[in-house]
Amino acid sequence: QVQLVESGGGLVQAGGSLRLSCSASGRTISSYTMGWFRQNPGKEREFAAAISWSGGRTYYADSVKGRFTISRDNAKKTVYLQMNSLKPEDTAIYFCAADYSGSLATPMAGSKYDYWGQGTQVTVSS
Repeated sequence: QVQLVESGGGLVQAGGSLRLSCSASGRTISSYTMGWFRQNPGKEREFAAAISWSGGRTYYADSVKGRFTISRDNAKKTVYLQMNSLKPEDTAIYFCAADYSGSLATPMAGSKYDYWGQGTQVTVSS
């Protein structure tokens, strides 16, 4: 089993930055594909970014490409999401997810991930 805990959310003005962290406990995540998703109440969960087990490949939603950067430190069992040039439409609860298989197929599909964190709120004011 893997437990994921997100942190780093908060309130920021438009144009500002935040860095989210996802800390894993339990089994090592060094072989897992990791992803970040976001969701607002009443809306579907939306893919934001994903990273391969080695960190060598990354994937981004068009809506965040060029502004967000996903990275990982397997020694620390932590995945990060650096968010720059934030916009009010980035407001959401952000979730970290882990894919046990390590597959890079369909990284944008929430259904491929086996473990999820509880989420951290990000609010961007205009």
